[in-house]
Amino acid sequence: MTDHKNKMFDQISKKTNMNPEDIMKVAQSVQNANFSDEKTVRQLVKQLSQMTGKPVSKQKEDKIVQAITNNNLPKDMNTLTKLFKQ
Repeated sequence: MTDHKNKMFDQISKKTNMNPEDIMKVAQSVQNANFSDEKTVRQLVKQLSQMTGKPVSKQKEDKIVQAITNNNLPKDMNTLTKLFKQ
């Protein structure tokens, strides 16, 4: 892996408590995912919550799922991050 990729994975790992192997598993699982399917998105949110050790309330899960399935995702990472922190 290149030095740039190592740094990127290190930053992601620090913020999410996920190791690079878990990050790659998630990336592979979403490559062909149907993000308009509520069940698929809900499963992904739960999986990420478990992997990161950060619980997601039912209310927050519903907001995230609704935003993704309705294709109402914010265009920038700061707004997206705020959605997850609500």
